[in-house]
Amino acid sequence: MLRSGTAGGGEGTVRAAAGIWRWRHNPLRRTTDLVEAWVALVALLLIVLASPAVGWLCASLMDDTLRRSARTEREQRHLATATVVRPVRERAPSGTEVNWGLAPPRRVVAGWTADDGSPRTGTVPTARRTLRAGDTFLIWTDRRGHAVSPPMSDAVARTNALFTGAAAAVAAAFSTECGRRLVVWRIVRRRYARLDQAWVKAGPDWGRAGTGS
Repeated sequence: MLRSGTAGGGEGTVRAAAGIWRWRHNPLRRTTDLVEAWVALVALLLIVLASPAVGWLCASLMDDTLRRSARTEREQRHLATATVVRPVRERAPSGTEVNWGLAPPRRVVAGWTADDGSPRTGTVPTARRTLRAGDTFLIWTDRRGHAVSPPMSDAVARTNALFTGAAAAVAAAFSTECGRRLVVWRIVRRRYARLDQAWVKAGPDWGRAGTGS
């Protein structure tokens, strides 16, 4: 009897798939044994071939989408020179945050000029740690002159797409394995149900003389 349901993950799938050859001429072979082995083989092929294809497709689609988004952001966002009005009082970062690069960016109240020439004022973050009133630095603004985050770079878009593709491939493989285990579980339940039915028929006569036991 195949015990792929008790094996762990992909190893169990490989062992169950190998059962097709093992059960070929076995006189004890049952139909459910072959079904279980074929299900495992199909699942193995899907994990090895289909899952990477799903990951590649998702990564490719996400890369195209993010690149278009990044291109749109670069077209709609512009650099502007901001002048510090005053720093914003905030908690001083700890030494650990500074050493590990976890310190939040400093925020200042600054003024700048929008593309249409109108003045703008707001609280904006800056990577510079020492800024005083009157100092200038560059910020990104949208078409309305509001301060926004920098546009996405192609490198960031590619990295996000790769992570998405990898996650999709893992999810596809996991779903396939879960489907295989569900089918095997149903096969085992049906197998045990048939054994119970056979035992109900044979049980009362088990061990009696003349019953062939």
